Amino acid sequence: MNAIRLAYLVSQYPAISHSFILREIRTLQSLGFEIKVASINAPDRSDERLTAAEREEKLDTFYVKQAGVIGALKAHVYTLVTQPLSYLRGLAFALRLGQFDFKKILYGFFYFVEAVMIGQWMRRNQFSHLHIHFGMAAATVGLITKQIFPIKFSITIHGPDEFYNTLTYYLKPKILEADFICCISNFARSQLMMLSPPTVWDKFEISPLGVDPAQFTPRPFRERPNPFEILCVGRLVPVKGQFILLKAVSNLIAQGRTLRLRYVGDGPDRQALEDEVKQQGLTEHILFEGAVNQDRILTFYTSADVFVLASFAEGLPVVLMEAMVMEIPCITTHITGVPELIKRGENGMLVPPSSVEDLTQAIALLMDKPDLRRTIGEAGRKTVLQHYELQRNTERLADIFRRHLHQIER
Repeated sequence: MNAIRLAYLVSQYPAISHSFILREIRTLQSLGFEIKVASINAPDRSDERLTAAEREEKLDTFYVKQAGVIGALKAHVYTLVTQPLSYLRGLAFALRLGQFDFKKILYGFFYFVEAVMIGQWMRRNQFSHLHIHFGMAAATVGLITKQIFPIKFSITIHGPDEFYNTLTYYLKPKILEADFICCISNFARSQLMMLSPPTVWDKFEISPLGVDPAQFTPRPFRERPNPFEILCVGRLVPVKGQFILLKAVSNLIAQGRTLRLRYVGDGPDRQALEDEVKQQGLTEHILFEGAVNQDRILTFYTSADVFVLASFAEGLPVVLMEAMVMEIPCITTHITGVPELIKRGENGMLVPPSSVEDLTQAIALLMDKPDLRRTIGEAGRKTVLQHYELQRNTERLADIFRRHLHQIER
């Protein structure tokens, strides 16, 4: 049987917050898939800060913007000469996306420029199917690419950003034009169903993400830690609710509890968070570790007694799966697809989003009850092994690709 050949399009690759894409691609390759990656933007770090695996991926990735004006001109001239009607049809489609908004029309033109470059890259490499993670700007490029070139395309939808800006991200046209769509949760699929007629619902496949339990192994359990270590991994952005966590920790310290909170990640909220910590005199208790690679993240997981994510909106966070499979009890918010992963009081703790009081109480409960921490941690690992294991879930994705691409070829 010939290997299934796929082109992946990613907005930024490799990216420190999307390491699951790299793991997915490499696991698919180990299953016999032939995959090449195109990235609109360069990696989010210098070569010195990339892991060895990321450096390898970078060498084999096509970077659209790095191809520059010359690369764009070559692709566009060749396309215009060889398939003028398709070229003009794609341009008209891209401009129509903006309707009467000049800024959107301008963005539509830029997406068109990139779409032609992607299409010619696929032609040179003889790829006929394009898969895209996230239904945002990169998926818009893929949507336009399909109007110009004889390709098929699919999307993995994560949410929730796509669902909050359905018009901006042209989600309805993408649903209609995509050959199939992978949804990382039932919640994600439900949002697509809400936006589309039942006649297209058979396009939506449930394809959960996963983690490698051989890489993320149980860390040593600490009965009476001193200080009690709280870990939060994620970009420092408003949607992650890190100020809520800061207030909860401040409450616990005011109660006389000995604890330490580590924020692992970076982002636009970092300065404001650091200023608040300084103002409250909590610099010894709340530490900012910055963004770290996958080869360093284990150090922070290993020393954690509890993992907290106080988000206001999420897809289905891989960091929760990583913590759970290491038997770290997790506290997070009862939002979007998270309850599909965590059952309240069984394999984790769920609190209402925005509630400092509930979050404070949940952390205090786990601090006071080591047996509960142990039980929840062990149950969390079992959940991941059963439902969110990387190899098994990537094999599930592989079956989705095989089934749909076989139908397309027929």
